[in-house]
Amino acid sequence: MRLIAPILLLVLALAASVSLDRPLPPADFIVIERSDCYTLDPQRMSYQHELRRARVIYETLVNLRAADCAVVPGVAERWEVSPDGRVWTFHLRPDAKWSNGDPVTSNDFAYAWRRAILPDTAADYSQMFFSIQGAAEFFRTRTRLLAEYAARAKESEVPPTASDAELLWQQTTRAFEETVGIATPDAKTFIVTLEKPLAYFLDLCAFPCFAPVHRATVDQYTSIESATGRVLQRHDWTKPGRIVTNGAYMPTVWRYKRDMRLERNPHYWNRDAVVANTIECRTIENPNTGVLSFQSGGADWLTDLGPEYKTEMLAQRRAYLERFANDVDAGLARGADLDDIVGALPAPGADERRDVRGFSAFGTDFFSFNCRTKLASSGANPFHDARVRRAFALAVDKQQLIDRVTRLNERVATTLVPPGSIEGYPLVEGLGFDPARARDELKAAGYEDRDGDGVIENASGERFPTVDILYSTASPRYQNLALAMRDMWKRELRVAAECRGKDAKLYKEDLKKGNFMIARGGWYGDYGDPTTWLDLQATGNGNNDRGYSNPRLDAMLTEAAAETDPAKRLELLAACERWLFNEEMPMMPLCTYVTVYMYDPSRISGMTGHPRLEQDLSVLGRRESPQ
Repeated sequence: MRLIAPILLLVLALAASVSLDRPLPPADFIVIERSDCYTLDPQRMSYQHELRRARVIYETLVNLRAADCAVVPGVAERWEVSPDGRVWTFHLRPDAKWSNGDPVTSNDFAYAWRRAILPDTAADYSQMFFSIQGAAEFFRTRTRLLAEYAARAKESEVPPTASDAELLWQQTTRAFEETVGIATPDAKTFIVTLEKPLAYFLDLCAFPCFAPVHRATVDQYTSIESATGRVLQRHDWTKPGRIVTNGAYMPTVWRYKRDMRLERNPHYWNRDAVVANTIECRTIENPNTGVLSFQSGGADWLTDLGPEYKTEMLAQRRAYLERFANDVDAGLARGADLDDIVGALPAPGADERRDVRGFSAFGTDFFSFNCRTKLASSGANPFHDARVRRAFALAVDKQQLIDRVTRLNERVATTLVPPGSIEGYPLVEGLGFDPARARDELKAAGYEDRDGDGVIENASGERFPTVDILYSTASPRYQNLALAMRDMWKRELRVAAECRGKDAKLYKEDLKKGNFMIARGGWYGDYGDPTTWLDLQATGNGNNDRGYSNPRLDAMLTEAAAETDPAKRLELLAACERWLFNEEMPMMPLCTYVTVYMYDPSRISGMTGHPRLEQDLSVLGRRESPQ
């Protein structure tokens, strides 16, 4: 009998394992991602693929319509703003419910936003909430209270108790209620008071970290640590079977680094607009395997075409479109969607394809100049001089980089904000390719070939220092760009440069420490306003790795922030960007990023080509009659 018991347990364990690993029924729509979600906590989600999933698992006060990124009602069916632009009152729809049938209330939003602001949560986007009155002050207060608690615990011979930690938490909640401009007068009214008017506040409210969470569920996995006084948040509540969501879908299966299954939320207020009943998100880390899986019919959409041969695949698409150029042009002239046009064309021939498409994305590839007075090595920094920065920017032929290095047919960028990505924002042009002017700029900065030896030097006869170009080894793209620009600067400016590649972690450390002269960079916009780009140059900004600081820029940003007329405000920001990239050049934009998808427009619909690429999983689906 003693032998039977363990054998029986083993059999039961194997049976459970087999049942858990049983293949799932085919989903209505299948997506392949390169990475799995790190978390399903909306206050802590930050990667692009996580945010895409968050937008259909949760719903914020307002939504971004994928087709044009216009702000439309979400949980809030309507809202109004005070004449001074500071007080926003949101009225929640009565039929907004959680996936367990509970009503979505204003307190759910207040609870979630407090979680996001608390330093305990370690949320990547806490600062997004600092436009709310008192939010930054509350963050600092909580940080100070925790530090004081830790200091008392260290000095005391008696360890702090649960009661001590609870008193600290009561003090914190009182500070939130008294300081932060969030009010919930009733279950369906949510009022937010801002420090000052913010033109893009509604766009922020559509960002997933502003989503509500189901308090009764989250609280079950939240405790206060006696030793530190910190709120400990276990994330078991995000697992299928426990998680409660308020979006179009709810996760029912999550096998980490394998797949996640989303099923239509039966309590979602707008469920009739949801296309697919079930969505399967598969994780395939190897880019070649992802392509093979898609091509074998294993998925409807591959969200990130990674292999280097994607350039050849895009060329095959161009060949296909060129064969039907008249049909495509006629369809576009009628105002038809490009995918609808391409999906109705005859099947591709040999060496052609229509299941690959490159989109100009809401991101810009650039290289940063170190603008500090001194280098990390304590030597004088020639790039502190804007004339030197302009010279190096003018000496780079960006079109050649796109044609010969990246080969993705990106759009050349001379400024940061991707053209056409923000409605009403004027087109701004920066410095182009002009090697003759580049040499004049260096000469004006005191560097020229004074003795005819082919090397430039200053008035003291000192050669221009060898330029240190830092890049991340995460992709061959960065090394290839660095090498190509090194050769351009040698040819056009007669300066020597060395390329220094480091793995992602060490690269970021050097970047933050200012241990570089020129460094690879890139940025995707977080929200639909020019400030998501221009604030990168503001004095003290956490992402200002260049160490750039100019009171004139800070004043221009402050002036724009105070402007209440939307059109005038955008004009002020455009003038700021024009000045930055014609005069100051703290960084050198290269091109607008291209995101390459694999999907067949004859088989699926709902994809948007808007530059922000806010693909809405709830409107994607298979066409009823594939072409």
